[in-house]
Amino acid sequence: MSSPQVITPAAKLAEAKQQLNFPRIVAICGSTRFMAEMAEADLRETKAGRIVVKPGCDLKSPHELWSDPVEAEALKIRLDELHRSKILLADEVLVVGDYIGDSTRSEIAYARSLGRPVRFTHPEVDPDA
Repeated sequence: MSSPQVITPAAKLAEAKQQLNFPRIVAICGSTRFMAEMAEADLRETKAGRIVVKPGCDLKSPHELWSDPVEAEALKIRLDELHRSKILLADEVLVVGDYIGDSTRSEIAYARSLGRPVRFTHPEVDPDA
């Protein structure tokens, strides 16, 4: 007698997206110094019929929501966790910009560990190229 197959939550999510005939979901990653380029990539990906998720906060730009340095550090940790969830939700990742910092490098490694395809606006910065 064979043991029952265990279906992971990620597999259930993938199956549900397929059954609902969802468009592909693209997670945009990159340094927040490229927020304008991310907006342009969002526009192009959306025009191509894809659902886009991307960073929603640029902690490098002044804002009252992260003006306190202690709160800003705690927020960065929460936003990093939120972005990992966006990568998990996505079918693929698009890395924007001609620079890869530690956070983006970690996001790329996470996406690849999940088996997500990773595209680059500047393929020469691919850490695995």
